[in-house]
Amino acid sequence: VQLVESGGGLVQPGGSLRLSCVASGFPFSSYGMSWYRRAPGKERELVARITSTGGSTNFADSVKGRFTISRDNAKRTVFLQMNSLKPEDTAVYTCYANSYYYSGTYWGQGTQVTVSS
Repeated sequence: VQLVESGGGLVQPGGSLRLSCVASGFPFSSYGMSWYRRAPGKERELVARITSTGGSTNFADSVKGRFTISRDNAKRTVFLQMNSLKPEDTAVYTCYANSYYYSGTYWGQGTQVTVSS
Protein backbone atom coordinates (compact mmCIF):
# COMPACT_ATOMS: atom_id res chain seq x y z
CA VAL A 1 0.00 0.00 0.00
CA GLN A 2 1.29 3.45 -0.91
CA LEU A 3 0.07 7.01 -0.95
CA VAL A 4 2.58 9.28 -2.66
CA GLU A 5 2.08 13.03 -2.53
CA SER A 6 3.67 15.56 -4.84
CA GLY A 7 3.28 19.17 -5.87
CA GLY A 8 4.45 20.96 -2.75
CA GLY A 9 6.97 23.76 -2.77
CA LEU A 10 7.61 27.41 -2.09
CA VAL A 11 5.05 29.92 -3.31
CA GLN A 12 4.44 33.61 -2.71
CA PRO A 13 1.34 34.80 -0.86
CA GLY A 14 -1.60 34.91 -3.26
CA GLY A 15 -0.15 32.14 -5.38
CA SER A 16 -1.44 28.69 -6.19
CA LEU A 17 -0.29 25.10 -5.90
CA ARG A 18 -1.84 21.80 -6.89
CA LEU A 19 -1.07 18.80 -4.75
CA SER A 20 -1.48 15.25 -6.01
CA CYS A 21 -1.68 11.97 -4.13
CA VAL A 22 -1.34 8.74 -6.10
CA ALA A 23 -2.61 5.59 -4.43
CA SER A 24 -1.70 1.95 -4.91
CA GLY A 25 -2.34 -1.36 -3.19
CA PHE A 26 -5.92 -0.90 -2.04
CA PRO A 27 -9.37 -0.43 -3.67
CA PHE A 28 -9.06 3.31 -4.19
CA SER A 29 -12.55 3.84 -5.58
CA SER A 30 -14.04 2.48 -2.33
CA TYR A 31 -12.13 4.89 -0.11
CA GLY A 32 -12.86 8.39 1.00
CA MET A 33 -9.80 10.58 0.66
CA SER A 34 -8.69 13.47 2.81
CA TRP A 35 -5.93 16.03 2.98
CA TYR A 36 -4.54 16.94 6.38
CA ARG A 37 -1.89 19.47 7.28
CA ARG A 38 0.40 20.09 10.22
CA ALA A 39 2.09 23.41 10.75
CA PRO A 40 5.11 23.76 13.04
CA GLY A 41 4.00 23.75 16.66
CA LYS A 42 0.36 23.06 15.80
CA GLU A 43 -1.98 20.10 15.83
CA ARG A 44 -2.74 18.21 12.65
CA GLU A 45 -5.75 19.73 10.90
CA LEU A 46 -8.24 18.22 8.46
CA VAL A 47 -8.17 20.46 5.39
CA ALA A 48 -10.53 18.75 2.95
CA ARG A 49 -12.29 15.48 2.35
CA ILE A 50 -13.93 13.85 -0.66
CA THR A 51 -16.16 10.79 -0.73
CA SER A 52 -15.29 7.66 -2.69
CA THR A 53 -17.39 8.67 -5.68
CA GLY A 54 -16.39 12.32 -5.52
CA GLY A 55 -19.99 13.29 -4.98
CA SER A 56 -19.45 15.15 -1.72
CA THR A 57 -16.69 17.32 -0.34
CA ASN A 58 -15.98 19.07 2.94
CA PHE A 59 -13.50 21.79 3.83
CA ALA A 60 -12.06 23.40 6.89
CA ASP A 61 -13.44 26.90 7.44
CA SER A 62 -9.93 28.30 7.04
CA VAL A 63 -9.69 27.15 3.41
CA LYS A 64 -13.28 27.40 2.17
CA GLY A 65 -13.50 29.32 -1.08
CA ARG A 66 -9.75 28.98 -1.70
CA PHE A 67 -9.11 25.22 -1.87
CA THR A 68 -10.84 22.53 -3.89
CA ILE A 69 -10.48 18.76 -3.67
CA SER A 70 -11.11 16.37 -6.54
CA ARG A 71 -10.29 12.83 -7.54
CA ASP A 72 -9.77 10.70 -10.61
CA ASN A 73 -10.60 7.12 -9.72
CA ALA A 74 -9.30 5.81 -13.04
CA LYS A 75 -5.88 7.31 -12.23
CA ARG A 76 -6.15 6.49 -8.52
CA THR A 77 -5.30 10.07 -7.70
CA VAL A 78 -6.70 12.75 -5.42
CA PHE A 79 -5.90 16.43 -5.92
CA LEU A 80 -5.89 19.50 -3.74
CA GLN A 81 -6.01 22.76 -5.65
CA MET A 82 -4.88 25.59 -3.41
CA ASN A 83 -5.48 29.17 -4.51
CA SER A 84 -4.96 32.53 -2.81
CA LEU A 85 -2.39 30.97 -0.55
CA LYS A 86 -1.53 32.68 2.73
CA PRO A 87 1.51 32.36 4.97
CA GLU A 88 -0.67 30.54 7.50
CA ASP A 89 -1.19 27.77 4.93
CA THR A 90 2.45 26.79 5.41
CA ALA A 91 2.50 23.18 6.59
CA VAL A 92 3.23 19.60 5.67
CA TYR A 93 0.25 18.32 3.71
CA THR A 94 -0.56 14.63 3.90
CA CYS A 95 -3.21 12.54 2.21
CA TYR A 96 -5.25 9.96 4.09
CA ALA A 97 -7.51 7.14 2.97
CA ASN A 98 -10.33 5.46 4.88
CA SER A 99 -13.43 3.49 4.00
CA TYR A 100 -16.80 2.47 5.38
CA TYR A 101 -16.36 -0.90 3.64
CA TYR A 102 -12.78 -1.82 4.52
CA SER A 103 -10.90 -1.68 7.79
CA GLY A 104 -7.57 -0.41 6.49
CA THR A 105 -6.60 3.25 6.79
CA TYR A 106 -3.57 4.71 5.10
CA TRP A 107 -1.36 7.79 5.30
CA GLY A 108 1.05 9.29 2.82
CA GLN A 109 4.47 10.63 3.73
CA GLY A 110 3.56 14.28 3.27
CA THR A 111 4.69 17.16 1.09
CA GLN A 112 5.89 20.54 2.34
CA VAL A 113 4.06 23.69 1.32
CA THR A 114 5.70 26.99 2.22
CA VAL A 115 3.97 30.30 1.56
CA SER A 116 6.40 33.17 1.90
CA SER A 117 7.58 36.26 0.10
